[in-house]
Amino acid sequence: MKNSNDSKTRSTNRATKKRDEAIEAIARNILEIETLAERKSDSLDFHEVSVWGLKDALLAAYELGLAAAKKGA
Repeated sequence: MKNSNDSKTRSTNRATKKRDEAIEAIARNILEIETLAERKSDSLDFHEVSVWGLKDALLAAYELGLAAAKKGA
C-alpha cells in the first residue's frame, strides 16, 4: 500500500519542477538571460534589464499564476 505522503511529495516535486521551468523560460525568452543558475562570476550572474523587459517578465509570471489558479493547480 502506497503512503499518501509519498504521493503528495511527488505531486509537490512535479509542481516545483513545472514552476521552475516556467521561471527559466521567462528569463530566457523575455529577459534574454541564458540561465538562472549561479555561476560565481559577476559578468555571468548580473544582468542589465530594461524596465519594459522587467515589466513584461512580471506580467508573464502573473499570467501564469492566474492561469494556474483558474485550473486549480
